[in-house]
Amino acid sequence: MQKRLIALLLSLLAGAAAWAGDTPTYAAFTINPALSKGADAVIRTEETTFTVHSAKSASQKIRAVVTVLNEDGKKHARLVVRYDKLEKVDFIKGTVYDAMGKKAGTLKASDIKDYSDNGEGTLFGDNRVKVAVLAHVAYPYTVEYEYQTTTSNMLFYPFWYPISAEKVAVEQASFQVNMPAGLELRYKEAHLPEPGKVAQEGNQKVYRWQVKALAPVEEEPYGPDLIDMVPAVKTAPTAFEVEGYAGTMQSWQTLGEFHNKLNQGRDQLPEQTKQQILALTKDIANPKEKIKAVYQFMQNKTRYVSIQLGIGGWQPFEATMVDSKGYGDCKALSNYTKALLDVAGIPSHYAIIYGGADNRPVMKDFPSRQFNHVVLCVPMAKDTVWLECTSQTDDAGYTGSNTGDRYSLLVTPEGGKLVATPRFTALDNTQKRAVQVKLNAQGAATGEVFTRFTGIQHEGRSHIIQSYKPDEQLKWLYRNTQIPAFEIKNYQLEKVKDEPQVKEKLQLVLPKLASVSGKRLFITPNLMNRWTSVPAVSANRKQDVIWPMSFHDVDSVEYELPAGYKAENMPKPVKIASAFGEYQAQVQIQGTKLIYVRQLTMHKSRHSAEKYMELVNFLKQVSRADQQQVVLAAETT
Repeated sequence: MQKRLIALLLSLLAGAAAWAGDTPTYAAFTINPALSKGADAVIRTEETTFTVHSAKSASQKIRAVVTVLNEDGKKHARLVVRYDKLEKVDFIKGTVYDAMGKKAGTLKASDIKDYSDNGEGTLFGDNRVKVAVLAHVAYPYTVEYEYQTTTSNMLFYPFWYPISAEKVAVEQASFQVNMPAGLELRYKEAHLPEPGKVAQEGNQKVYRWQVKALAPVEEEPYGPDLIDMVPAVKTAPTAFEVEGYAGTMQSWQTLGEFHNKLNQGRDQLPEQTKQQILALTKDIANPKEKIKAVYQFMQNKTRYVSIQLGIGGWQPFEATMVDSKGYGDCKALSNYTKALLDVAGIPSHYAIIYGGADNRPVMKDFPSRQFNHVVLCVPMAKDTVWLECTSQTDDAGYTGSNTGDRYSLLVTPEGGKLVATPRFTALDNTQKRAVQVKLNAQGAATGEVFTRFTGIQHEGRSHIIQSYKPDEQLKWLYRNTQIPAFEIKNYQLEKVKDEPQVKEKLQLVLPKLASVSGKRLFITPNLMNRWTSVPAVSANRKQDVIWPMSFHDVDSVEYELPAGYKAENMPKPVKIASAFGEYQAQVQIQGTKLIYVRQLTMHKSRHSAEKYMELVNFLKQVSRADQQQVVLAAETT
């Protein structure tokens, strides 16, 4: 057997040598086991070269060779190249190799598909994408892609991540930026084994970065995102120009000045609309109420659509267009609302921000395009009101999970200025629930539930109220009510006017609330809010521990016991505290009623890796306490 294995290996090596004349060869067995272990794919080589020709144009050439090791890795054999009016695809080439590195196929023009890349709700857009997929009949196999793009959108320089996904290793990768005389490159490095090198080569300044032998990276529970863990180089221009608009990015102030240029003259309104706003606000003395009235005028008159056309992806359409058409994207609607507030005598600022629940932190020391959304900021004497102008239902001043607790670039008359949006405490994001249950001796029950959700905790139900029909709402409630067996006899969902709050009322039938054993009933008094998710134990935690959201839950459940039943066994009060939050729960008997009260408070925070087991143990104790049972026994006569 051993001789046959040796002979097979020698034949494979001989085959590899025979194919060595086909340049290049990428035999899979030459990959270092330290890299392939735990990997779905290995980047054999990746070369990215970004060449700035002037403040108006640049080109980027990328060559990547990836060995796909298994079924889960085949997504890394897929090439996606985005383009639009300002960015063109010059060429795409591709080759596939078998396990021994022998050429098995070439990418044909018919293999490259071209699709619209405009998101849902986009009315006008020129974003497109070319997609190429190379594959082979057996794993492992290797794909090689080479492509080049040319751009005149110089707002964006590339961010380089040699590892862009989990379970991907890298043999070698390089990033090179060529800058012409008179233009300076700005860059920020992270997690690199060594800093980049800079050299003057002819009339170009050349910046080079390289990494080798990077093992696969996996995200950890409650840890940072992959892009915050892997080597990275983020680049940005100093001077740039886009479709005749020149600017600099050497500071947040100068970036704001550039946006002032883009927005200039786009705030004019028809006289009729001006008169409507003046009439609407003339008898409102309170500035906040005036803002609310104007905001609701905008919400009632307009709707959101995405518009991504050339520099229109960054420049708002004129307020007159929004006024006449009744729609706009985030830029156009924010600009329109700003113009309306100007008529009412209330100054406001166009505010560029990153919108999304993932809340990517802004690199405050690296002025660059780190944003994807626009809102409006209205400074007040003692407060600041933020307006999400793409929503027809949001409350004035509410930022929430989409734009809260992050930095925004205000575009003021003096230029740009970074300002933080409101940060939510646990008491801003509450769920307060009161339940009354009537239990019978057969273990069945009926219940009435009243819950008030505030802040981020109200968002899901607010969306359901605005977007779902009654039968869809009921289905959603069934999916999101955490009770083992129940029937909803009636429900009511109500959005509280002008407040980020939702009230929910449920009438429930609970056919199996208690387990029956002879004369005893066993119930879990925590009816609707049991913590069940506990992260796995890890003795080798590497990354920081991040708790993503502050919240405060209070559950009060009152059980009316069946006649003749008394508590035979009750859990003791529980009180737990940790760096992540606090928990307490207790059960009491008051006459013929059993009262259960639970509180859980969690704090948005970031801790060192050493704190991970404290989080695991805290959640484990919470989960255990939430599962505790009360034993009721029928009195004997």
